[in-house]
Amino acid sequence: MGNINRIGGFVVSKFWHRLWEKVPDLTGLGAMIIATVLTSSVLLGVRELGGIQRLELIVFDSMMRLRPDEEPDPRLLVVGITEEDIEVHGWPLSDQVLAQLLGKLQSYQPRLIGLDLYRNVPQPPGHEEFLQQLKATNIIAIRDDAGKVGPPPSMPPEQIGFNDLVADPDGAIRRSLMTFNSKGTTQISFSLRLAYSYLESKKISPKTNSSGQILWGKATFEQLQSNSGGYKRIDAGGYQILLNYRSGRNLAPVVSVSEILSGSVPREWVQDKIVLIGSTAPSLKDVHFTPYSPGENDNPMMPGVIIHGQMLSQMLSAVMDGRPLFWFWPEWVEGWWLIGWAVVGGMVAMFCRHPVILGLTGTAMVGVLVGSCWGIFLQAGWVPVFSPMMAYLVTGGFVVAHRAYQAGRQQQVVMKLLGQNTSPEIADALWKSRDRLLKDGRMPGQKLMATMLFTDLKSFSTISEQMPPEMLMEWLNEYLGALTETVQAHHGIINKFTGDGIMAAFGVPVARSTDAEIAEDARNAVACGLAMGDRLAQMNEQWARQRFPVVQMRVGIFTGPVVAGTLGGKERSEYGIIGDSVNIASRLESCEKDRQDTICRVLIAQETLVYLQDEFEVESWGPLALKGKHQTVEVYRVISRRVISLPETDTKTTPEV
Repeated sequence: MGNINRIGGFVVSKFWHRLWEKVPDLTGLGAMIIATVLTSSVLLGVRELGGIQRLELIVFDSMMRLRPDEEPDPRLLVVGITEEDIEVHGWPLSDQVLAQLLGKLQSYQPRLIGLDLYRNVPQPPGHEEFLQQLKATNIIAIRDDAGKVGPPPSMPPEQIGFNDLVADPDGAIRRSLMTFNSKGTTQISFSLRLAYSYLESKKISPKTNSSGQILWGKATFEQLQSNSGGYKRIDAGGYQILLNYRSGRNLAPVVSVSEILSGSVPREWVQDKIVLIGSTAPSLKDVHFTPYSPGENDNPMMPGVIIHGQMLSQMLSAVMDGRPLFWFWPEWVEGWWLIGWAVVGGMVAMFCRHPVILGLTGTAMVGVLVGSCWGIFLQAGWVPVFSPMMAYLVTGGFVVAHRAYQAGRQQQVVMKLLGQNTSPEIADALWKSRDRLLKDGRMPGQKLMATMLFTDLKSFSTISEQMPPEMLMEWLNEYLGALTETVQAHHGIINKFTGDGIMAAFGVPVARSTDAEIAEDARNAVACGLAMGDRLAQMNEQWARQRFPVVQMRVGIFTGPVVAGTLGGKERSEYGIIGDSVNIASRLESCEKDRQDTICRVLIAQETLVYLQDEFEVESWGPLALKGKHQTVEVYRVISRRVISLPETDTKTTPEV
């Protein structure tokens, strides 16, 4: 069995390793699909194990606190045992004080009295008077669910309910335990006993259907499951419901024992009400954390008698008023809810390329998610919030990271293909157009209008014979480096080095769409050729001092259509430019080699001249037959850039009068 597990683990690890190797080569859609599957699988697994439950409960508590409070329940009155009552009457309250309290309340004709105090042991004096008061049929008392603390003596079972509260792992009370079975007997909670007695007087009785739901008046009580809403793997024993608090502070009017005994409480506050008696003094430690606790600084904990009142109010309001009980989606719907937001996160990241748009759209979608869950919560629906938000953010982050990684790889491809010989302006334009220019790591061939420039050294073969190879390489690199800088300064790219020369292009790989742009490329190319001559003159002076050869160079320039794109195979490729225009530029550089009386000879054709707009002074060489061409080409030698003369200004001054 151990070998099988190891083999299975090896196969799974290999599968994910191979999958991860393919991630960088995925398209945007492929990355989104992989991210969605991986993120959803991990989050669903972590969620199923209860790893997100605490975070979902934090969101639940936040929404509970943000929700508007409801009006106090008019059916309830709470008589709290305060710190002042303890100072006056001591603790525990004697049976005599309780007997007086019950007698005073009964004189006001309450509907029910719920005694949330353990009184299984006499607290003299006044025990007999207390027992006499307990004979009233409208009093409900408590015991604990484990049976360690029994009810007051002589009280019938139908007037007894357990008062134990079910706390979540963080100690907060979010659930109401209505009933549970013990030794074949159904045990009923304190709040349910009160609700049942109150509603029975109004002839509203509960029924149970075949699905185990409790049908009671206007309400359908559905048992809480271990995975309802944001819960995962909680102890859902017994019949539990999610506690829908009415308010964090103002459940019902609260008065003290002393106020009742003094007769200062209006009769209408008690008459026909359900009166709950219990401790509210913090020193008695019958206080608990609730969803409202994080928002309270002074008294973050809620007394147990108030929590029982919340449970009672929830049942009465649901049965009589139709106040909604919490409801939940089925498990499979919650799963698709998470997956759906993972897909949304991937799609937003895939289609929103600009960081600002991505940030704004991402924030808006998180707002939609939170707003949707908030709207559902206001209708008493609890659906997961944190797990779909994590799915959205993680999937989107994965796609953005993949896109950034791909962008880095594309940048490497661009720089590799272009030999890193572009001006910063062109490099920036290339990078902004990378999605259009690049496809599967290659630049597809595209037809462009470009100006091609070729250079060559005169008598290089003779020079190379006279210099040692290492010195020749150093000298040649200095020369080619100067040409590269000149091309970059004039917004061109070096396509390749041809031994002692270069092939440069102006107007690639970003297509020119107007004649003005094509003319600008042509002027840049011609200006680049003249600048090469100036740079060579400077280097010749330096080489002469170093006793290096003094050289001349030739430049051929032609403007026309070319096809540019990736040439080569998967293992080796380069950015290539082909077409008749390339051939003509090369032939212009090499034609009439003996006709050179300057350091740098720049030849152009009529096709380039038409774009120069008389900016340069040229010399016509007439139609020449270039090598490999059947038709002649009108050739011109570029002499210099024309000097634009400014109109003379009149410097005479007007004589003073």
